[in-house]
Amino acid sequence: MGTVYLTGAGPGDMDLLTVKALRLVKEADVIIYDRLANPDILHEAKDGCEFVYVGKEDSHHTLPQEEINEVIYQNALKYNCVVRLKGGDPFVFGRGGEEGIYLRERGIKFEFIPGITSAIAVPEYAGIPVTHRGVTVSFRVVTGHESKNKDHSQIPWDNYKTDDTIVFLMGLHRLKKICQKLIEIGKSKDCPVAVISKGTTKDEKTVVGTLETVWDLAKDLPTPALFVVGEVVRLREQLSWFEEDKC
Repeated sequence: MGTVYLTGAGPGDMDLLTVKALRLVKEADVIIYDRLANPDILHEAKDGCEFVYVGKEDSHHTLPQEEINEVIYQNALKYNCVVRLKGGDPFVFGRGGEEGIYLRERGIKFEFIPGITSAIAVPEYAGIPVTHRGVTVSFRVVTGHESKNKDHSQIPWDNYKTDDTIVFLMGLHRLKKICQKLIEIGKSKDCPVAVISKGTTKDEKTVVGTLETVWDLAKDLPTPALFVVGEVVRLREQLSWFEEDKC
């Protein structure tokens, strides 16, 4: 039996891959990777390394999560060094915990390799700090894509009336509904919102609006995308750097 390394690939920019993650990619006998991991990372693998794609897209999963868990397990029976390469960080809506539990139940050794989460890095590349002195002292990271198997929302909407920054990962197709829900619970319709598509990559694009307008402005943006709600979005006017450098 081998060891499975549940590895965060970071938010997209190849240079944001950690040193430890890169070392393991170079040592891997097999890499099981998802759609959000930068494919250039695979070029760092050694000769003879096997590649298994298990990516997920809206309404189209190469494999359901339960089968992905089994793929990882079966490869751990065959190979010494198994890298499960996941976009962002394995624990931030990456389902790394589920994969780890599945392996533990079957006696497979595993390690978690943290990755830079898009929840912080993508807004940062867009010039938006998730916290800023005098503006907000805390932030929340929320899934924009809840399980269809739940008969009610797990998101505690009434708690979001505060001035916290809210970062929604995924769920671009639900942007309008989320904005309407935030207005419904009492947030100002003029609250600033930024939608960031393909963050930290050469194709990054940011659209800024309000809870009332942003869903229409961002309707043509491609995924993956996240959106940031809060007064910190206004700081982009002073802190934007990455997209300007590309011009």
